[in-house]
Amino acid sequence: MAAALLFAAALLASLCFGAAPLTPGQVVRALLSRLGGAAGPAGASGAAQDSAARDFVAATIVWELRLARTLLAGVAGAALGAAGAVLQGLFRNPLADPYALGVSSGAALGAVAALSLGIASPVAAVTALQGLSFAGALGAAALVYGIARASGRRAPTAALLLAGAAVGSFLGATVSLIMTLRQRDLQRVFFWLLGGFGGKSWGDLAAALPAAAFALLVSMILARPLDILGSGEEAASSLGLDVARTRALAVAASSLGTAAAVSAGGVIGFVGLLGPHFARLLVGPGHRRLIPASAAAGAVLLMIADAAARSIAAPIELPVGVVTAILGAPLFLWLLSRRGPEGQGA
Repeated sequence: MAAALLFAAALLASLCFGAAPLTPGQVVRALLSRLGGAAGPAGASGAAQDSAARDFVAATIVWELRLARTLLAGVAGAALGAAGAVLQGLFRNPLADPYALGVSSGAALGAVAALSLGIASPVAAVTALQGLSFAGALGAAALVYGIARASGRRAPTAALLLAGAAVGSFLGATVSLIMTLRQRDLQRVFFWLLGGFGGKSWGDLAAALPAAAFALLVSMILARPLDILGSGEEAASSLGLDVARTRALAVAASSLGTAAAVSAGGVIGFVGLLGPHFARLLVGPGHRRLIPASAAAGAVLLMIADAAARSIAAPIELPVGVVTAILGAPLFLWLLSRRGPEGQGA
């Protein structure tokens, strides 16, 4: 209940901010005007007409410009928060984040290919940028898992991390090479890499929501296995847990959620790292409550960051990734100073 109320408050606050600030009352009336089919008084004049006109403009801003992108930011933040919680539980490392498996570099390669090579999408509902960044993210995760699996029958955790670092570096270098050779597309690629939700619509939300929701569902199924895995792989195996299966599902769920988030808004840092840490302060380390709380924390963080990105230098919109880095780094250092770097207690 607390998470739902916090999400609603962050949503309302995010809808209020932008190049044209709105009051909470205007936002609520704008939402109700279409949900309830309300209309201004017929034949009204003077002050009533002015008020109706302002409410009409507010409804247009909320429904056409802000609501879809704010909900998309919430979906992306929830996916990143849940993915961070799953990977921190899998690796038993509080510094693990959703990009540890090279997913961001794979998504960046797909996005650069779409922007620089002019590849067209065969699916009308999904742009080439969304489709190729999503495919690139999942492809990178599959490659990392395959390499780790080849190094040992059960794809040990250390091999996953090492393969993720190597694959991420290789794909990142490939992205840099393409950007160097195709400098005319440098600005578009650069802004995508910094992350943002400007110009996003209901279609973008519809494209990202199914994968993010399915990833969150699988993550919730993994809650108890991740709790058992916290005692160590050997102890978990002795308790009857299929460690290899749990690891594979955790990699799949976190990669799918991260791919949905990155394809929706670009590479946005710190959300998947900070969300689980804030959630752990509130609900403790048990994954049954930690994963949904991390999703809620990630959604709130990214919605607030998106509101700040379009408000701080309005009418210029800042990249969301810049805002999350500027705000996220001090917050993370504050958390470390409070809890220390040791294990899951960080």
